[in-house]
Amino acid sequence: MRIFHIQPGGVRESDQLPGPLEGPGYVWIACGRREFEIGQAEIQATLQALCGMKLVDLHLSDLLNNQLPSHYDYTSQYDILVFRRLAAGHSETDLSRPGAVLTEPIKRSGPPVLRRIDTSPVGFAVFDRVLLTVHPAGCTVLEQYATRLLSAATVTARAAGVHLPPHPADLMLRIVNQMVDGYLELRRELTRQLDHWQAELLHPKGRFNNWGSLLDARNSLHHLDEICEDQRSAIQDWIESLATWDANEHSGGQAGLEMLMVRSRDVLEHIERVVHHVRRLEQNAETAVQMHFSVQSNRTNDIMRTLTVLTAIFLPLNLIAGIFGMNFEFIPLLHRESGFWWAMGTMALTAVLLGVLFWRKRYLARTAR
Repeated sequence: MRIFHIQPGGVRESDQLPGPLEGPGYVWIACGRREFEIGQAEIQATLQALCGMKLVDLHLSDLLNNQLPSHYDYTSQYDILVFRRLAAGHSETDLSRPGAVLTEPIKRSGPPVLRRIDTSPVGFAVFDRVLLTVHPAGCTVLEQYATRLLSAATVTARAAGVHLPPHPADLMLRIVNQMVDGYLELRRELTRQLDHWQAELLHPKGRFNNWGSLLDARNSLHHLDEICEDQRSAIQDWIESLATWDANEHSGGQAGLEMLMVRSRDVLEHIERVVHHVRRLEQNAETAVQMHFSVQSNRTNDIMRTLTVLTAIFLPLNLIAGIFGMNFEFIPLLHRESGFWWAMGTMALTAVLLGVLFWRKRYLARTAR
């Protein structure tokens, strides 16, 4: 568990749950899901002391649920946002060491880029002066942002114009935006992987045998599309809720509330870009498969057309050979010395004429690729 007391002049980290706040600022309590489950009584008591209200039971269940999709809910005193981030997922913790990863992530099949399409929920409880985050064990996103937050509190960072989040809602949106950036990076890797598969599918002389991975890719893209849709719905609900907020000191006044709206719309725009790109990748993958089977069908048609032409050429030759193979005693040219050559010449001439005819009609031409 990491606890940060964020004030206009800096950030102070502590390992103890704070008491009642004096003066400006707010508190960020970041804890693992197992830590929250074990220490929820102490955390609830802290929230009661700081905000005058505890989390309701249903929201406690939401924050502890590792399978919950992204969604938004609220009460008159606080807001709840659950947002699924890219993660290895399914990591458990040791009860004697809450917050420490005990097992390795479940191994997934397919290319490395597809193994990254696994998610785990991060829960946010946004009070006026407290931000409570409940994350899976080993959550690198929160660790990275905590490091960035401490760096932003230095004198050098403040001199460079880096501003600290003025209130808990702004801090939550910055963390969520960092999660969405992970999806934006993933889409570039997915594009490269699918481009590689498309080149293999459409190669005229290649044989594509990696159908299992391609099927995994289509399923993963569909799963990612559903995840992003849930994220978009949650942020849209959050934006609609912001319209009912009062411009008070906890929201930073009218300017602070407008900045929250701007950040929220920016996060929503990033999510919509991911959704649009994922759907385009799904369409590209489906189109590549259809084009592959179309190319295979054309190749089969070329082969069958060639075999049909060869059969048509040899049919009259077989007819001539069959006639001279009959067991009649009197057959023209059968007992003449030049009869064999006349028959061979006729067969050769027939084959050449039919070959030229089929060539002129483009029956022997290959389909252009």
